[in-house]
Amino acid sequence: MMARYTGFHRTNRPLAVYAALFAFVLYLPILFIPIFSFNSGVYVKFPLEGFTFDWYAELWHREPLQRAFFNSVKVATVVSLLSTLLAVPAALAIVRYRMPGKAPAVGFLMLPLVLPGLILGVALLGLLNRLGITLSLFTVALGHMVICLPYAISVLLPRFIGFNRSLEEASADLGEPPWRTFWRVTFPCNFPAILACLLMTFTISFDEFFMAFFLSGTETTLPMYIWGQLRFPQDFPSLLALSTLILGFSFVLVFISLRLGRVGQAARAGEMR
Repeated sequence: MMARYTGFHRTNRPLAVYAALFAFVLYLPILFIPIFSFNSGVYVKFPLEGFTFDWYAELWHREPLQRAFFNSVKVATVVSLLSTLLAVPAALAIVRYRMPGKAPAVGFLMLPLVLPGLILGVALLGLLNRLGITLSLFTVALGHMVICLPYAISVLLPRFIGFNRSLEEASADLGEPPWRTFWRVTFPCNFPAILACLLMTFTISFDEFFMAFFLSGTETTLPMYIWGQLRFPQDFPSLLALSTLILGFSFVLVFISLRLGRVGQAARAGEMR
């Protein structure tokens, strides 16, 4: 029976060429950002006028940039922790329990994944103004929670669906209460997926622009700082250097989260043997 499906594991050269071409077209514009960040000239053009690290060194002397960076780190840290803490029991409840209207409820939770950020930002701004809540980093964190929580649940659902529940049943048979079974069995076995969820939501919150644009008030986050500095051509090379650092930082976090997801898949395969 298995021999019938061996064709799926053969190398598909046309598909590989298409995937490589798609990735090239998608990421080629991004590759120009680090290239021009080392250009000694102010204007973005070929040929490059020279090679320099001055734009990177200049970033360390900008206090507004440092404040915006730490604001983004604070918001992303809080949002990632809260999103993960809320997503774990939510994903467990979706997988383990039957409840009336579960499918529409799950669809409602995932709705921010398909709604444009502009619409969500305007809607939340109107709601907060109606409630009389002053715009601050707190409101930015609320907006980021709306976006990050569905991502967190979507990351955890596949892991909990494929988790071998016989381990939990064995713990229960040995007299462990549910909460100790969770901390001693469920949580350690699913830790790679939970950590991947934490890193992914941190990255999403750190880079998110629309919610910060509508909900930040006078406290600036890093994407808002970059948006404000685009008005000044002489600052554009420094923004390219900053964008290069953000791209590298985001790539590292996403790469680690994907690797952790693979670790979780390997662990799940070991449980099923």
